[in-house]
Amino acid sequence: MLASGGADDCIILWDLAKLLDEAAPNLPNIITDRTTELGRITKPVALAIKAKLLLMAASPLFNGNTDYASFKDHEGVSLMPTTFSADKWKLAADAAKFAIDAAEAAGSKLYVFPGSTFKLSDSTNLQLTLRSAITERWNEEHVWANPNTNTDFLQRTAMPKLANGGASGDARMQLAAPLKIAEMFYTSNGVPITEDKLLNFANKYSLRTALKKERFYIKEGHETARLNFDREPRFYADLGFDGGVWYKYDSPSNSDENTWVVEGKFTQMAGATHVGYYNETGYYLKKVVDWNMTNSTNGVSYRNYPWPQIRLADLYLMYAEAVNETQGPVNDVYEYLDRVRKRAGLKGTIESWNLYSNNPSKPTTKDGLREIVHQERLIEMAFEGSRYWDLKRWKKAAEVLNQPITGWSVFQANTADYYRARTIFTQNFVAPRDYLAPIRNYEITVNPKLVQNPGW
Repeated sequence: MLASGGADDCIILWDLAKLLDEAAPNLPNIITDRTTELGRITKPVALAIKAKLLLMAASPLFNGNTDYASFKDHEGVSLMPTTFSADKWKLAADAAKFAIDAAEAAGSKLYVFPGSTFKLSDSTNLQLTLRSAITERWNEEHVWANPNTNTDFLQRTAMPKLANGGASGDARMQLAAPLKIAEMFYTSNGVPITEDKLLNFANKYSLRTALKKERFYIKEGHETARLNFDREPRFYADLGFDGGVWYKYDSPSNSDENTWVVEGKFTQMAGATHVGYYNETGYYLKKVVDWNMTNSTNGVSYRNYPWPQIRLADLYLMYAEAVNETQGPVNDVYEYLDRVRKRAGLKGTIESWNLYSNNPSKPTTKDGLREIVHQERLIEMAFEGSRYWDLKRWKKAAEVLNQPITGWSVFQANTADYYRARTIFTQNFVAPRDYLAPIRNYEITVNPKLVQNPGW
């Protein structure tokens, strides 16, 4: 890190925020030439980036973190702020609200699936809302999307094989979610599986058979883990799993009745093999695959889409987080948190915890609401590249990223054997070293004023 006159100056975040403030008034509110200009920086984009920078600066990693008290330059100047400042959270909240107002004034809103020519259940329509919020090209929720990303390849590495024939590389199903991610999503009542007082997940790995009423989520008559039942809509929109329904445009029945289903046990269509591509955990990343993709005996066809760098839902959750840190449980926190929850088919925060949680007072305290906001963010932003950075800025990475990565026993063909958790590998996150990345030795040689980050 390079000294420039003081700890906060060294972080550079504040200087970048100032530059964005200077640039924003000269940027267009919207892109008018949608043929050639989509993806360019607009005023809402600049303000959203500023909000992200200030949220990072206000977070525990950079706000009152005494782990770096001895981190100084060659002249003894501190390179990290170690004194907590509540004002940083206020600045972050104001920046997030300013970005939200600018984005909404430019036409941004939470995406809702407009419907299909096919006859679909309400359950499937809601899943398509949640899936298409990511994959629908240039939709109104995308504050900033990057047209130069290869989401075609991303979809190939996420998509399970669902049909016979076709090139084997067209559905590689390599991207896998560990069990802890599957457990992170709420129950159908909108509370954590460890808190739901009406739905029992104590034996979450036990087996159960899907009923007809559950057929839009899990194939009727299929036996799968208790963990896969009674979950919130985002669980089914984001994850594929053995026996799970994977609706897409080329449904054999032209509806969500008798549609595509993942067959994920050993040697099955989407199951593991001892050679080639396979899914390591038994959970597939449905969220990043456009529902318009099609299978045929000749292969798989994907529709490339611009990757959403910043969504309106992201800004809502940033604002809710910063306001809670500034003021505690106030109406604005619930308002913006619940906008995201209600789009996901859930009741509001207070109502859900009052009705369904064994800890009903949780959202009425600053600490409890912080935990709720964090989990809501991890769920809503899952698989979008946010989790790692959020865990670091919250200083939770040392706890979470030292937990083993587990999944189902994907090399088993028998149901009872398949649904046994196994450890795939053990992570190693060393704190405080791994909160900051190393600087290349070459850079330090070229610029002797640079100081290597602690622990490297």
